[in-house]
Amino acid sequence: MIALPALPGCPEFTDMESIIQRALSDLETLEHGGVDAVCVENDYDRPHQLIVSPEVAASFTRIAHEISQHAKVPVGLQVLLNDWRASLSIAKVINARFVRLDFFVDRVRIQAGVIEPEPEAVIAFRKQIGAETIALFTDVQVKYSELLEPGKRLRSSVHQAIAQGSDAIVVSGKFTGDGPALDDVREAREAAAEFPVLIGSGTTVQNVRELFRHADGAIVGTAFKRSTASVELVVPERVKEFMDVVRTIRITSPGHQASD
Repeated sequence: MIALPALPGCPEFTDMESIIQRALSDLETLEHGGVDAVCVENDYDRPHQLIVSPEVAASFTRIAHEISQHAKVPVGLQVLLNDWRASLSIAKVINARFVRLDFFVDRVRIQAGVIEPEPEAVIAFRKQIGAETIALFTDVQVKYSELLEPGKRLRSSVHQAIAQGSDAIVVSGKFTGDGPALDDVREAREAAAEFPVLIGSGTTVQNVRELFRHADGAIVGTAFKRSTASVELVVPERVKEFMDVVRTIRITSPGHQASD
């Protein structure tokens, strides 16, 4: 994960060049550590907006383009909080390989309000802009949300996401840095069968072996830094330690990946 510092329009914004250089520094560290891909997101644009402003979309595009031009690994992105149009549009422009969508098939309540699922609109827009090759990594019953469909099992969300056109299922814990319950990962794996399942939060050196018994990869952010503060850069030693464990897993269980 490459989490960008605050972008234009946010109180903590500094300047574009320093943000680009920080992002490229994290990219270099992650690639040197052996990750398989990177995912760019604007997590520090607080408070999160459901639909981002024009200056955020423009600056995100410029930064993501710089990253894609330098990257030796596939690049993906997520424009927070729920701007799938911006995510897909930017991904199309910079030739990204995937986008992550927190909300796809579940009706949930978050701090900003109720999110109504609109997977058909997502798929239609992706086709409209000629971005069918961009993969959709979609969360099910995502962190920081209250599910508004009583009795809906995680397996039902997985089945719906696959049927609606997801390319990979993402299972998370309750908040950033919190790993998912192992029972949830097992349930997602059973429901998905051979379909890709990724861990979306809280994967660490300590739990990656256990999680990767049921998951195909992970989106890693917190574990690669000393804290969640916006000033933190990715720590080379943490990436190396994590990927060393992943490489040993791959020897005994070929096919497992660490998304970023």
